[in-house]
Amino acid sequence: MTRYKVGIDVGSTHTDAVILDENNNLIYAEKTMTTPDVTSGIINALKLVIERSGVNKDDITAVMFGTTHIINAIVQRRGLGRVGVIRIGLPATEAIEPMLDWPADLRDSVNTGSVMVRGGHDYTGEPITMFDEDNIRRALETFRDRKVEAVAVTSVWSVVNPEHETKVRDLAKEIIPDVPVVLSHEISSIGLLERENATILNAATIKVMINAINALRNALAEMGLEHARMFFAQNDGTTASAEYIVRFPIFTVVAPISNSIRGAYVLTGIPNAIVADTGGTTTNIGALVNGYPREALEIEIGGVRTNIRAPDVIAIGLAGGSIVEVKDGNVKVGPVSVGYRLIYEGIAWGGNTITATDIALAKGVMRIDDPRCNPELARSKIPSWLVERAYAKMVDMLEDALDRIKTRPEPETVILVGGGSAMWPRTLRGAREVIRPEYAQYANAVGAATALVGATVEKAYSYEQVSRDKAIQDASEEAKKRAIEAGADPSTIEVAEVEEIAMPYLPGNAVKIRVKAVGKLKL
Repeated sequence: MTRYKVGIDVGSTHTDAVILDENNNLIYAEKTMTTPDVTSGIINALKLVIERSGVNKDDITAVMFGTTHIINAIVQRRGLGRVGVIRIGLPATEAIEPMLDWPADLRDSVNTGSVMVRGGHDYTGEPITMFDEDNIRRALETFRDRKVEAVAVTSVWSVVNPEHETKVRDLAKEIIPDVPVVLSHEISSIGLLERENATILNAATIKVMINAINALRNALAEMGLEHARMFFAQNDGTTASAEYIVRFPIFTVVAPISNSIRGAYVLTGIPNAIVADTGGTTTNIGALVNGYPREALEIEIGGVRTNIRAPDVIAIGLAGGSIVEVKDGNVKVGPVSVGYRLIYEGIAWGGNTITATDIALAKGVMRIDDPRCNPELARSKIPSWLVERAYAKMVDMLEDALDRIKTRPEPETVILVGGGSAMWPRTLRGAREVIRPEYAQYANAVGAATALVGATVEKAYSYEQVSRDKAIQDASEEAKKRAIEAGADPSTIEVAEVEEIAMPYLPGNAVKIRVKAVGKLKL
């Protein structure tokens, strides 16, 4: 019996769905419009791809989602949970209170109160001062009275010694047993404020993810797929089970971008390249490094600085639906886009708005398999001088962005993916070669469906306190343990990356060790 898995990825304009067999061969693909609530668009795509593929539902073992539920909730300030915040670190850390630099509307949507108490550890793992259990108890009792929906706990240097954070979780089980508690050492790495921010955002979005998972699980049951396991794409190009992601929803916040980059690798087999994903509203440009997205040092989410692991991406307002205008003799392309309304407003579909797609059609560099699309309309209605100038502008914008994402001057391989990628030329400045693989328009869903289960751990060590081999072994074992929690088959787990970074600004031969462990799905 052949087993199948479904990959679904949500973009700003389209939601894509694919079915792959156990050897990652693409069986069928479908593209539908993204809906404002995200969930109904996912369900529509899922229904269509299953019905039209002819695959037996009983043979589908897993459904993998790349979803924008979390980023949408944060950006729109909608459906977020009320969070009680605890920072452990006094007498240090009190100069900047939690959420001080957050946008006021987001802070008001989330904050149910914050408390700073004594405790925390030094970078060596030694306690700064005694754990302040009395004040922690009082804070948790106050949060209980205020009916918080989650608690976020951040302690100084908890990435070295999480003892005080875990003590808070143990107390919370006694005082507010039904309220989820998020510990910062499980969320991100060194950098107290950024780690605290990410922890609070994770706590605030747990409710959002619970609702999304319940809706999707009910939809699977209605379609006769209650036996299929649910997985969600993560920001670093790996995937994790629904049971894991409900605890760590922030790990999915920019996952669709990573899906496209990872999908580019799956479709081409090229592990190191620049990837440009062109959709209907934006082109996202990132880098493939050893088959995974290159990660950024920090990422801003909804106006909040965090240091969660996420792809290093440049986004430009240039895509298939970008509006082309002439102002004061200058040609302007984007950032405003017609998005999913391209098939209603674009010139080639009988509309009155000139878009980047119309320009590419008029120039003859792009073909679209849509009987409603008539390239002759674009050629006859758009002046040839505008076609030439606009297309040159578009290519120049793309080449500039490609140059900005590069970390070395030598030409590099560029992989074009996404529904709008067909409009780009096969020669670009700074590119050694330009590749647009078969099924490029479904790269995001392919990336979601083929991702390995993974987990990343970043910890700080002092080599005066522990040997290098012991430190790497410790971080590796923890990464493997988290990968199993995320849904990996223990027999398939391997360490994919080990990164060792010296911290010369600290005494004691201090280092940060980052380990990524991956494995196949446990079905």
